[in-house]
Amino acid sequence: MSIDSKDIRKIVIACDAGMGSSVMLATTVRKQLKGTGVAVEHTPVNAIPGDADVVLTHAGLADRARAAAPGTVVIPFQIFLGDPAVTGLVEAIKKGGTVGA
Repeated sequence: MSIDSKDIRKIVIACDAGMGSSVMLATTVRKQLKGTGVAVEHTPVNAIPGDADVVLTHAGLADRARAAAPGTVVIPFQIFLGDPAVTGLVEAIKKGGTVGA
């Protein structure tokens, strides 16, 4: 599943029980995308809103995110800060391109 970056209006950072690292990631991505018109939210993986265009979640939660948000592009990452998957998403939104596989 993929989406053209120009069609992304909302990114959701989905986490499990904790609120630490994923909240920091949401804040970081929000700052990186300031001025692009893309909203960045943080939610539990089992409560992903239906209007999410892209879900960023730790690789260990990717299957749960796909089940909670069928039809939504899910981008798994390994590390919370500096992960290439997150960097690639931000760059695609800023420069244009397709997101997802």
